Amino acid sequence: MPGTGKSTPSVANPLRRNVAIIAHVDHGKTTLVDALLRQSGVFRANERVAERVMDSIDLERERGITILAKNTAVRYGEHLINIVDTPGHADFGGEVERTLSMVDGVLLLVDASEGPLPQTRFVLRKALERRLPPIVVINKIDRADARPQQVLNEIYDLFIDLDATESQLEFPVLYANARAGTASADPCAQGSDLRPLFEAILRHVPPPPGDPGGRLQALVANLDSSDYLGRIAIGRVFHGRIRVGDAIAVCKLDGRVETTKVTKLFAFEGLKRVDIPEAAAGDIICVAGIADITIGETIADAEAPSPIPPIAVDEPTVSMIFGVNTSPLAGRDGQYVTSRNLRDRLARELLGNVSIRVEDTDSPEQVKVVGRGELQLSILIEMMRREGFELQVSRPQIVTRERDGAVFEPVEDLVIDVPEEFQGVVIAQVGTRRGVMTRMVNNGSGRVRLEFRIPTRGLIGFRSQFLTDTKGTGIMNHLFSAWEQWHGPIPARPTGALVADRAGVATAYAIYNLQERGEIFIGPGTEVYEGMIIGENARPNDLDVNVTKEKKQTNMRASTADEAIRLVPPRLLNLEQAIEFIKDDELVEVTPGTIRLRKKVLAANMR
Repeated sequence: MPGTGKSTPSVANPLRRNVAIIAHVDHGKTTLVDALLRQSGVFRANERVAERVMDSIDLERERGITILAKNTAVRYGEHLINIVDTPGHADFGGEVERTLSMVDGVLLLVDASEGPLPQTRFVLRKALERRLPPIVVINKIDRADARPQQVLNEIYDLFIDLDATESQLEFPVLYANARAGTASADPCAQGSDLRPLFEAILRHVPPPPGDPGGRLQALVANLDSSDYLGRIAIGRVFHGRIRVGDAIAVCKLDGRVETTKVTKLFAFEGLKRVDIPEAAAGDIICVAGIADITIGETIADAEAPSPIPPIAVDEPTVSMIFGVNTSPLAGRDGQYVTSRNLRDRLARELLGNVSIRVEDTDSPEQVKVVGRGELQLSILIEMMRREGFELQVSRPQIVTRERDGAVFEPVEDLVIDVPEEFQGVVIAQVGTRRGVMTRMVNNGSGRVRLEFRIPTRGLIGFRSQFLTDTKGTGIMNHLFSAWEQWHGPIPARPTGALVADRAGVATAYAIYNLQERGEIFIGPGTEVYEGMIIGENARPNDLDVNVTKEKKQTNMRASTADEAIRLVPPRLLNLEQAIEFIKDDELVEVTPGTIRLRKKVLAANMR
């Protein structure tokens, strides 16, 4: 237990339970939280409730993934159960590591058909390392291809693989349909509600340990902000009591201690925060009014402050250069365009996101942002874009380490699930990217599961190629595994780019004549500038083209000649596809209205 050194911590509050829901992406965590909230009576009978109510950010709703960990609390009888919904994607692992410091047990959710996937392994490993007792919930039991017994065996194999203790292996198993809001201990019987799950939480998750009479110790695990109250620290009280108006000490990460006063105190009740006069050990609370508090710091007794060891977070593995937009069309639709705006926004991101780092570069107009993966960084760029920022970003690079004169790079475990007819093309593609197959499983359902070890840089740009090769039917998941010695060169994009050689407006006539050269990314009427990439060349070299060319008027032209032009629809790239497409000498220009590709050096004669 943090701070005390007692061997047997006393129970702080027998009527509390703190539990996190962990799972792979899209296995139904947020839907299950919806059902728990509904059945605990949080909503009025006539209240309209959005689906996936915990996914409060627009991006989370659009993509169907959880990006930020969020807290809620439900009442079951006289017990208060604090629930944390965590992200399932390893790119947002920093969120998972923080939230597990607040809880005493986990609900592990696994899809009844897909079984445990790489991110399941990631979040479960974190939970087992913290010695948290698990409750296994096999979800989507109503699927036509559900195979609960084999999935349960795979879960046991995963626990043994992760060196679970004897007591952790004796986990209770429930079979649930989160969308219908039912759970049962028998895979063949459909339950009527989630009561078996509530009972399992009360039985198997221990009440929070701690000493309400001791000196105050609370660890900040999350941050929020309010226009009226400023920064709000969310964390768990491990020992002692905290009251409104109390003098407290904040133990900073650099060892300093600052004293301040508690101005507001909140607890979670359903989806709302409610004012409370005081809280004691075992409670999850929000404290307002502490100016520059950050994640990992300790709120302690003002007279004898003693900090809790901060949260350890895995090292980031992928970096990108964020810079000020320098294209000829800069500043047209963005609100924040200067390097000061960019640095301020990244500084704000650092406060709440423990798994990214920001480093200076040679140029004051560019910063290097290091994160967990491409997805995490592209979500950050997308959020900034929606807030009105203009920026340009480079191709993702991996972070390397040097040991004894040798270069080491991050290597990932890649799990691919594809229909049988595509397995040959996928194995060949992964092979060219230095991937090595470790396992192949065919369940006889027409789909094959392939497992590989592959360098992280081999995955950059792989997803869009993979979806093309499998006609959109393949599923891929990957997870950081280890640092290994450099695996050798990996071929870059085999094709060149079609680059505009002058500024102007693209015409249908010019695009029609360029179509046979390769794939076009823009439509007629798009404004272009010299050095802007307007398509992909079918050959390996870059080609400067005039996409603004107009058909000359002559007195010989028939009036119907122009109507025969047939344009192939352009391939419009979204942010992730654009980041994956570019080479090292190219950039993605991101503004609130558009995403453009460009060369780093715009002038054709300078390239």
